[in-house]
Amino acid sequence: MPGLTLAEARRMLDAGLAEADAIGQPMNVAIVDAGGHLVAFARQDGAIRASIDISQRKAATAILMEAPTAALMDLVQPGAELYGLEQTAGGMVVFGGGVPVYRDGDLVGAVGVSAGSAEQDVRVAEAAVAALKA
Repeated sequence: MPGLTLAEARRMLDAGLAEADAIGQPMNVAIVDAGGHLVAFARQDGAIRASIDISQRKAATAILMEAPTAALMDLVQPGAELYGLEQTAGGMVVFGGGVPVYRDGDLVGAVGVSAGSAEQDVRVAEAAVAALKA
């Protein structure tokens, strides 16, 4: 199964940035391959600097957990099954904005978005993923 190509990553990046523009929230958007390695990245003018790292960690977390990061929030609360998870693997991010990318059922990469609310981050990440399927 071929991995995520640069052309695909750029298409996803462009779609994510367009969605960020549409909602009026500057974002950091990271696209990684199935190993969690950066393929494409952009920081829009005005996006907070802390979110450069957070966006990449969201993408890596989506790869490591094979799940959207938004799905992890309830599982990491005190007393929950995965409490403390965010302290593992060099610091996972367990709130919305990381979405795994599948092709024909195989995990090929992920997108991580950060700088808005968790809801905005998820919206931009989902727009990026949808561009690959289009």
